[in-house]
Amino acid sequence: MTQISDTPLIIEVSLNGSVKPEQNPNVPYEDDDIVAQAVACMEAGAALVHNHTRDPVFGGTGVMDAEDYARPWRKLLKLRPDAILTPTMPGKEGVSVEERYAHIEAMAQEGLIAQGLCDPGSFNVSVPGEDGAFAPTNLIYRNDMQDSYYYVEACRRLKLGMSISIFEPGFVKFIMSLHRAGKLPPGGIMKFYFGADDQPFGLPPTATALDAYLEMIAGSGLPWLVSSFGEDCVGCGLAEAAIVRGGHVQVGIEPYGGSRTPKNVDLVREVIELAERLGRPIATPQQAAKIMNLPAYPVPFVAVP
Repeated sequence: MTQISDTPLIIEVSLNGSVKPEQNPNVPYEDDDIVAQAVACMEAGAALVHNHTRDPVFGGTGVMDAEDYARPWRKLLKLRPDAILTPTMPGKEGVSVEERYAHIEAMAQEGLIAQGLCDPGSFNVSVPGEDGAFAPTNLIYRNDMQDSYYYVEACRRLKLGMSISIFEPGFVKFIMSLHRAGKLPPGGIMKFYFGADDQPFGLPPTATALDAYLEMIAGSGLPWLVSSFGEDCVGCGLAEAAIVRGGHVQVGIEPYGGSRTPKNVDLVREVIELAERLGRPIATPQQAAKIMNLPAYPVPFVAVP
């Protein structure tokens, strides 16, 4: 019988992404909806919260409005000052990395976040056509090596832990090269984003694919989680594979793929029920911060009455 890790399981909820209300009417974009769903998910057991604003990752200006992020997060931190919040950032050719990252800098300076984003690599962007083949596009989520170093050093300078997005194996190689060289800033978690067949990135959401990633980071001691874009993370078995291997799990409306239109809190509860069956405890935000070794937690945000 497999020995289950007694390390508390970190659950991250990814509230919205690019999912539209016509795809799932439960997806939140209004400030109060984001706050209400984040609180409900944290009360259920989620320790980390990730969301997007209406500013698109692709096809927009390449700049995100920091205030659109900050408004609901200020409200959320008044209710849950222990919340660990993670934003996204846009990808657009011709827009400097400083401009694409400016909203994260602003929120760090205000004291809203304990984690910064690090997307250390690039991938092509497309969707399947009617025949199932990916459509020809010229879209690239582009982060060259200079950009990747910028994210790492920005997190070091701002005293943020790193939320490290892993869309492809090459992303891992960059992070592990810094780890071996002793150049990673303190604190962070690697997020293995697996992709279903209709996603243009990522390894398939299987235990075999997860083991390939774990071989790449063997001996590093870096915490990691899994997310299955275009799949049901619990239903496809990836969440269980991560839990029994000592990793952590992201669920939510953003990555979910399936026939249902679930609520975010329902997806969180499904992971908790699975963890309870497997005998894995659930991490509080305080425990999650310790596991990820966040350099500044709780955040220094001061709520104004």
